[in-house]
Amino acid sequence: MKKFSALQQHDAMDCGPTCLAMICKYYGNHYDITHIRNLCTTSHEGVSLYAISRAAENVGFRTIGIQLTISELGQESFLPCIIYWNQNHFVVLYKIKKTSRGLVFYVANPATGMIAKFNELEFGNCFLNSINAQGSGVGIALYLSPTNKFYEKKGDDNKKKIQALEFLYSYLKPYKKQFLLLIMVLIFGTTIQLTLPFLTQAIVDKGIKSQNINIIILILLGQMVLEMGNTFMGFLRNWLLLKTGTKINISLISDYLTKLIHLPISFFDTKQTGDILQRINDHSRIQGFLTDSSINAAFSIINIIIFGSIICIYNRIVSLIFFLGSILYIFWVWAFMKQRAILDNKIFTQNSANQSSIIQLVTGMQEIKLNVCGQRKRWEWEHIQHNIYRLSMKSLKLSQFQQSGGLFLNQAKNLIITAFVATLVIKGKITLGMMISTQYIVGTLNSPVDQLINFIRQFQDAQLSLDRLQDVYEKPDEDNEIKKNISDQDCGDIVLNAISFKYDKIDSRPNIDNVSLRIPQGKTTAIVGLSGSGKTTLLKLILGFYHPDKGTIYIGGERLDNINMQDWRKKCGTVMQEGFIFTDTIAHNIAPNATKIDISRIKKAARIANIDEFIEKLPLKYNTIIGYDGHNLSIGQKQRLLIARAVYKNPKYIFLDEATNSLDANNELEIMEHLNKFIKGKTAIVIAHRLSTVKNADNIIVLKDGKIVECGRHVDLITHRGLYYNLVKNQLGF
Repeated sequence: MKKFSALQQHDAMDCGPTCLAMICKYYGNHYDITHIRNLCTTSHEGVSLYAISRAAENVGFRTIGIQLTISELGQESFLPCIIYWNQNHFVVLYKIKKTSRGLVFYVANPATGMIAKFNELEFGNCFLNSINAQGSGVGIALYLSPTNKFYEKKGDDNKKKIQALEFLYSYLKPYKKQFLLLIMVLIFGTTIQLTLPFLTQAIVDKGIKSQNINIIILILLGQMVLEMGNTFMGFLRNWLLLKTGTKINISLISDYLTKLIHLPISFFDTKQTGDILQRINDHSRIQGFLTDSSINAAFSIINIIIFGSIICIYNRIVSLIFFLGSILYIFWVWAFMKQRAILDNKIFTQNSANQSSIIQLVTGMQEIKLNVCGQRKRWEWEHIQHNIYRLSMKSLKLSQFQQSGGLFLNQAKNLIITAFVATLVIKGKITLGMMISTQYIVGTLNSPVDQLINFIRQFQDAQLSLDRLQDVYEKPDEDNEIKKNISDQDCGDIVLNAISFKYDKIDSRPNIDNVSLRIPQGKTTAIVGLSGSGKTTLLKLILGFYHPDKGTIYIGGERLDNINMQDWRKKCGTVMQEGFIFTDTIAHNIAPNATKIDISRIKKAARIANIDEFIEKLPLKYNTIIGYDGHNLSIGQKQRLLIARAVYKNPKYIFLDEATNSLDANNELEIMEHLNKFIKGKTAIVIAHRLSTVKNADNIIVLKDGKIVECGRHVDLITHRGLYYNLVKNQLGF
């Protein structure tokens, strides 16, 4: 049987794609988990077995999903297979072994990145999830068999490694001068260290032996000057590392945030907040590796070569003992690398869950109090803390065992060398000064060896962090090609030609189903329908948040996918249902992209949104801090502020998605009167349930299950007595 290697998932919802990546690797084709995740269309809820099956067929497997008993599962020819585990997880069953005590099941768990063995009872508790017609317990498995198509395709693992090297080098390149200065500092420090053992030998052999105090004082003064120079070089080195390291760290995190901003909305649909935030901590590891560990490792190697050569000149047997001991030390540390990687990924997962838990606890405090679920939420957080503590203890034990063993090997090596050179002194083969000098060199060599071992650890940490970050950096930007900017003259009709779209690509039911629609320039088009009919989804497609699965969207005759998205959205003033208020001043919330605030425009926007009186009553007026860390706003006030934000842009297109649904009737009436004047001559889309908001629209589109079922003016649709009539009837109660 081929050797089976377990892989560990990067994110909380990656168990299915990781299982498929393991099986691809088993059959000889290495696929990046990110690539398979895209094939599976992973969401916040993870993936279904059907989605994994579709992805497997895409890379060249023949698949069969089946419910079966444990005895039916025990057919070696169908392994490895993916099984549904504990009703919330996917794992790979890759081997079943018959023993005198019964069946033993070998399971690769992507959550841990490890292979575990289960007896039949333990396996059944996790695998069996329902009862069949015969009354037997059954579980769900996905059998996979590679076809010729699988072997014809090539994975993408090598490409990823090349990109990783380029990624790291790109951050070192701008600091060539600083690193050159660091190299000069370290060379000077190495030269000083090189002279010290010879000075020590001279004190013993020339000063003490000849009882010449002047020679001793002279040598000691020389040592003092050299040590002062070494201390200064150390200070300069640390200053350069701090300065360069801080700049690199800022660049790393800034580029990460820039990348996040340029990613499409669909990326955030598949990520938990904690996963995204936790990756910021990964940048510190990479920065430490680039600026500190790599430099130290390079000069540790130089020191080992130089001082190793000197000790070899002194005595070859001593050098042999030293290098054999050091090699054993390095191999001892290397033996724990796989376990460290597994624990690191587990701790990352739990820290991500911790971040998400705290964010939900703080931001959801009102709902926690209303539903009296504070204790349960606290227990959930404490459970995560228990997992972090347990993993930290495991990591500490592993680290202590690793360090204790390494320390023992290192000290044993030093004692053997001491005993050997002491014997040589007794036999008169070397002088006492040479013995002390040898001991000094051995002590000096221990530090570079320790730094090399630390480099190995930090290299592994940086590699693990980079693997997780690659998942973000490999995603294509929203505007990953040079696209056309849209001018004011290009701002014409919005045309949707046979548009179809679904969030879950595996689901057969589209959210938008073959919609063809023209939204005339300078007119107001209203979109109405029951909740879940596709109104907001249609607007998000027009805004370019998602790409249609079928059909084309045109803006003024230009295909939307040929237009630069940032430039397109600058032309749009949009109020979404889930609009966000930043922790900033009211002025900067109304004009979030303005480098210089135009206070007259802000006041005009606030007046149109009917929030100006409220703002003027505040002590700091438009400079009042609002948001999570500032002045609390009601839902209605937030909506009015979002309307003011859209108005401030003075856009060619204005899109309102339930923009007034939280306002009282009087406020809504005033705002709609202001907005009707403001949007005159602009292209507007208004999504609303309330009759008062849509009845004056030039055209009303009625959606049901993602399809257009009616369209026309208010009076015509009422006369038609279709779905729109029923919506109005239910709202007004006639």
